[in-house]
Amino acid sequence: MVTMRTQALVLRSVDFGESDRVLHLLVPESGRLTVIAKGARRSVKRFSGTLDYFNYLAVQIDRRRSTVMARLDQATLIRTYSSLRSDPKRFALGCYLLELLDRLAPEGAGRAEARQLFELALASLEMIATWNADVRLRTLLELRLLDGLGLRPELRSCVRCGRAPETPEVDFHVAEGGPVCGACAAQLQGLIRVHLGTLRALEQGLRFAPEQLDRLALGGATLDEARRLIERFRRFHVGLALKSEPFLDSAL
Repeated sequence: MVTMRTQALVLRSVDFGESDRVLHLLVPESGRLTVIAKGARRSVKRFSGTLDYFNYLAVQIDRRRSTVMARLDQATLIRTYSSLRSDPKRFALGCYLLELLDRLAPEGAGRAEARQLFELALASLEMIATWNADVRLRTLLELRLLDGLGLRPELRSCVRCGRAPETPEVDFHVAEGGPVCGACAAQLQGLIRVHLGTLRALEQGLRFAPEQLDRLALGGATLDEARRLIERFRRFHVGLALKSEPFLDSAL
């Protein structure tokens, strides 16, 4: 048996049997990890209030053979993002973020990759807790999360030939992962017409530090276009509809 003491965020929680709970955790050592919390629904003292969404935890996990589910033995609250539970918009955006991570976060990731993703998840929860939860924040967080998961779209040059765009509008191909020049576009179908300024704003959204994002020129028609583009791109990579998406759409 190997005991792991680490930090964690709860991505998903499912009741199991009469008293147990199966959890999908995000941990900085390996990404997504499935554990079982024995007696979590029966014992008031053991995991009292800790295994809720939007809690940042210190945990102890016992990992046995690879064929046996890891067991969550202890969980201590480091911080709770309580404002996400009291505000409907923040709650909807937070649930969406966790579900997206649960769908796409890798299991058994390398330590550097897993640590970066974990820190990105914490930073995203912090932004939801402190910023205005709106379509702009949703778009930026979704883009940054896709980037952290290794699914960053190309935003600067043609994904096929590398040629820089020469017109104010370009064609974007979701399956190819970015814009395509006129010559390459002639060989493709299902193109999305997008303004170059929208791609530049999204690129800045990836490069800017969180405290700089208020200066980002992403609003009005540019935001509408960016929202449609990121939505199509995310749906292509996730493959399935997210359960939290209709709730988020209605909240924002």
